[in-house]
Amino acid sequence: MTVLPAKMKAVEIKDFGPPEGLQLTERVTPIPGEDEVLIKVAFAGVNRPDVMQRLGGYPPPPGASDIPGLEIAGEIVSKGNKVGNLDIGENVCALVSGGGYAEYCTAPALQCLPIPKGFSLEEAASIVETSYTVWTNVFTRGRLQSGETILIHGGSSGIGTTAIQLTKAFGAKVVVTAGSEAKCKVCRELGADRTINYNEEDFVEVMKSEGRADVILDMVGGPYMQRNLDSLNVEGRLCQIAFLQPPVVEKFNFLKMLTMRLTLTGSTLRPRTVEQKAEIAADLNEYVWPLYEQGKIKPVLYKTFSLENACEAHILMESSKHIGKIMLNCA
Repeated sequence: MTVLPAKMKAVEIKDFGPPEGLQLTERVTPIPGEDEVLIKVAFAGVNRPDVMQRLGGYPPPPGASDIPGLEIAGEIVSKGNKVGNLDIGENVCALVSGGGYAEYCTAPALQCLPIPKGFSLEEAASIVETSYTVWTNVFTRGRLQSGETILIHGGSSGIGTTAIQLTKAFGAKVVVTAGSEAKCKVCRELGADRTINYNEEDFVEVMKSEGRADVILDMVGGPYMQRNLDSLNVEGRLCQIAFLQPPVVEKFNFLKMLTMRLTLTGSTLRPRTVEQKAEIAADLNEYVWPLYEQGKIKPVLYKTFSLENACEAHILMESSKHIGKIMLNCA
């Protein structure tokens, strides 16, 4: 039986604000609850919600770890007495509500997924949060169907690179926005049918020429809100998953929502119950993980930092210079 250390290395938010507020520290190694497993973390993904938490705008839900990090992959080293479907020594990837920036992290057993065949632990850790997010927002809430057109903002982000490939695999026409020709080129290579450099083209005018969008996946908000409505087709669905710009806008005309029969929806994963996340995990295992294993969707990794360099990872994330996922090596 593996003897677990009493203490572990972890990255905590010592001060809210700039990336320098992230500090490597020592914490007590967590103990899994009766429905949880303890994972020796090999890799953790770095995501925008981590940045929001560091800035003080996205606190962990009650009972969750204050350590940032929402997706991990590694080896199960301990488990609760009610966990019957996972074994000690098994490698898994998991969605967590916090605690990922550490050597060890607990995860509800129902939120764990197998490592896709042929994937490294780093690749597996990189696909969890984006797959959960894209599936529940675009396919469950957005009801995207084969043959429909989707507009994906931020196509070169971790969410964007996953959304392009997943929606294309399910038969959608894919249009994306990105901030440079280099980023647009990568989006096209991943399957985008049309790319829009938002520094050179007005996405509203482009979408009008493309027949408008049936679904829009947006994480910008602010001035994009009204422009998104103007880009939707009759019965279109706007799926809001974040706000890089302010979530409050002074002028917003809801009339188009009535006349075009539009649906405005959105969600975040972190506050949801384990049972709700388990339903998403079951869908991913059935419909999405086979696509990863068949090579129809691939992880897009940009750069990996050591755990002690989490500050540099956040600086890169906020620069928006990356294409795909930023990762932490926690081993």
